[in-house]
Amino acid sequence: MTLWYDPREILIGGQWRRTPATLALDDPSTGEAFGEIARGQASDIDEAVAAAEAARHGVWGRTTAAERGRLMARIGQMILARADDLAQIEARDVGKPLKQAKGDALAMARYMEFYAGAADKIMGETIPYMDGYTVYTLREPHGVTGHIIPWNYPMQILGRSVGAALAMGNTCVVKPAEEACLTALAFARIAEEAGLPPGVLNVVPGLGEEAGAALSSHPGIHHVSFTGSVGVGMLIQAAAARNVVPVTLELGGKSPQLVFEDADLDKALPFLVNAGIQNAGQTCSASSRILVHRSLYAQVVDRMAARYRTLRVGPALADLDVGPLISARQKEIVEGMLALSSDLTVAARGQIVADAPKGGFYVAPTLLADVTPGHRLAQDEIFGPAQVVIPFDDEEDAVAIANGTEFGLVAGVWSENGGRQMRMAKRLRAGQVFLNNYGAGGGVELPFGGVGKSGHGREKGFEALYGFSVLKTVAAHHG
Repeated sequence: MTLWYDPREILIGGQWRRTPATLALDDPSTGEAFGEIARGQASDIDEAVAAAEAARHGVWGRTTAAERGRLMARIGQMILARADDLAQIEARDVGKPLKQAKGDALAMARYMEFYAGAADKIMGETIPYMDGYTVYTLREPHGVTGHIIPWNYPMQILGRSVGAALAMGNTCVVKPAEEACLTALAFARIAEEAGLPPGVLNVVPGLGEEAGAALSSHPGIHHVSFTGSVGVGMLIQAAAARNVVPVTLELGGKSPQLVFEDADLDKALPFLVNAGIQNAGQTCSASSRILVHRSLYAQVVDRMAARYRTLRVGPALADLDVGPLISARQKEIVEGMLALSSDLTVAARGQIVADAPKGGFYVAPTLLADVTPGHRLAQDEIFGPAQVVIPFDDEEDAVAIANGTEFGLVAGVWSENGGRQMRMAKRLRAGQVFLNNYGAGGGVELPFGGVGKSGHGREKGFEALYGFSVLKTVAAHHG
């Protein structure tokens, strides 16, 4: 992997520079350090916010929505041209199998394309009112938006967050995860080459408790977008609240798929497994709970177990079914969670390939059966390659189990009964419900977000644009 930029630099106001302190980059596939990144501080965040504030009052504030769209379209085309390079970088940095990393690069380009086309299509409305008045609404950017990007999908989440913010005319300060910031820096270089004006996008890597805390609590930030854990999300919301700043939070999940007695199992089985092990299970919307009607339970467990036994785990560039976890700490957390399964049935495990580097952060995918709804592994997010299978008796039982966690991000329903599909779609507590599929291909057009401890606010689609804007009402009295 050869970088065309220096990963030890930060971007502030169109200027790339190094910080006095750095952080080591670890390769999840080997566990070995392979480089360094900048360790930004609160002072760097101060400068980045000031640069973004100047840019929004400067050339970016005078840029029309159509011009923003053209610029974002160029960024999207340039991402497509470098998709293979970006995939190689992401695979090395995050440990993601190469084909999954390539998919993320294409998704980031698609976010740019979608928001490029949407930039000049956010309109206000006129409101019928009293005689002598004309009342209308305008949608305007917040101003300077802060973006704290997680390590599991750096390209996708940067694309959906920053893409929507830029399309609405905001200027951005990005704090990528310290475990995975290489593609955020690459995106900034590409945007610069495409002609994004200085200060519109600023990128400051660093530790969450340093640069991240400074960004979320900064009085010059007008909106914060965060994707990550529930605990950190609560801290960010509390910090932003001191400045009365709105926050979009996309947090954890314990998402179920419900398999009813009339499900098409041949169609469902690939989704049941793949939605749990993609990105080594390090996905907020991963389907970590499989709820199955008791009449099909043994059959579904057997068929899922057969698939699990074929799963191969190894280095990212080997492009197998599952790669390593992001870090030694994440491996320790996941292994600690799986240690709670001693009273459960291990239906099957995948295999770590023999030639996987011994220092890599590998965990074998694990399928757990005979799980009760209240078991900790059925309640808490594992964030690793593991799924639990839980039986249910009828629709009421299925809904009670599915809604019986603190989370509410995504749910899937497998049934050929149209009435049941509609009932489940209404009753399941989730931000997205998929009928006879799971994820719908991850379309950038589909509003995404959760309820409960899965967060609030919506990303993706036009809803994200509304979230990155302020509605202003204008009432003109003309007699």
